[in-house]
Amino acid sequence: MGMPQATHYWTPDDVRALPDDGRRYEVVAGELLVTPAPSFAHQEAVRLLIRALGDYVEHTGTGHAAISPADLTPEPGTLVQPDVFVVPLVSGRRPKDWHDIERLVLAVEVLSASTARADRSVKRRLYQRTRVPEYWIVDLEARLVERWRPADERPEVLTDSLSWAPSAAGTESLTIDLPEFFTKVLGEA
Repeated sequence: MGMPQATHYWTPDDVRALPDDGRRYEVVAGELLVTPAPSFAHQEAVRLLIRALGDYVEHTGTGHAAISPADLTPEPGTLVQPDVFVVPLVSGRRPKDWHDIERLVLAVEVLSASTARADRSVKRRLYQRTRVPEYWIVDLEARLVERWRPADERPEVLTDSLSWAPSAAGTESLTIDLPEFFTKVLGEA
């Protein structure tokens, strides 16, 4: 009887050494996550989200919105690239380097068949464990957004509208009409 082969424990340095082949490489708790190029609808969702979030955080002065590729390390030994994310300002300005980012205010993943397991389990647990205030999983096929917060055992499932405000924003919220959003993303308008 043969010995089971030990699995490789991946590190951020291992991931950075991989070839630039058009795939997105991430590592969480030693597990390598590999994602192929996204679909057009996926990228359209990212475009619309970054525009809405970017305008909102700039207007309210509550952070900086960005998209991946990025090298984010919410905890030692991890390297993630959320599709869209919001980080706090650093001394009143946007971060100048990935190393300036110590925490996330919001992480967003647009679901695809190849990323569903990692987005819903591995990354969700990471974002909850590192106390990211909100993590959104945008499901284009089901036309809904799963909103996760650190203490949640189940997501809040949103189909009509999505309202969001980081604690620094006071009472002003960003509201996204989800039926309109999905119609635009899927090219039905």
